[in-house]
Amino acid sequence: MTNSILPHSALILVDIQPDFMAGGPLACEQADTIVAPVQAILAQNRFAHYVATQDWHPGGHISFASSHSGSKPFDSIALYGHPQVLWPDHCVQGTNGAALHSGINWDRMHVIVRKGADSAVDSYSAFRENYNQAGERPATGLTGWLKDRQVQDVYIAGLARDVCVLWSAQDARAAGFNTFVIWDATAPVTGQTDADTRKTLVEQGIRIVHSEELTRNR
Repeated sequence: MTNSILPHSALILVDIQPDFMAGGPLACEQADTIVAPVQAILAQNRFAHYVATQDWHPGGHISFASSHSGSKPFDSIALYGHPQVLWPDHCVQGTNGAALHSGINWDRMHVIVRKGADSAVDSYSAFRENYNQAGERPATGLTGWLKDRQVQDVYIAGLARDVCVLWSAQDARAAGFNTFVIWDATAPVTGQTDADTRKTLVEQGIRIVHSEELTRNR
């Protein structure tokens, strides 16, 4: 028996790009292991809508440690009154590392949201940028796109579990969507954050699920 499409649902694949995979400048722990479950989920065609995000920074981006004299990757600074981690240069527009991962079937995507293109603002979430100089978090337009299509349930996979996936899930929940994180189809910058990530998700009413729940026959 084949699986049926989940009505009013969307799958969001966050930043599955070479620079976050093994050997990349900002490699997530065991990031390569998410490709198989993501592909298995896509093969089932369970969702009504499919979205991907793509980290897409200009050179010299404000989040790069190389843009701040005397700083090194993973230092934290205050930026516009909020903490900002400084990252290795990654996902620079037009580079191979910024491309969408070649092992994923992107043909199913209905929309691809490029984020981080503003050189002066970082952008973790699929839904909103980080805080800018005006103290605002500008919307990417994804919330409206999903609501225009009567989406109620949002499932999120991708990278990194403790940064962009987490922020995306929090913003999805805040926007009123029933929100699910597909745990084994995500990977963290560091697994040391997993306990805190789980705690935050649960406290905010975000459900943790596993790919098997979406791929087994019913």
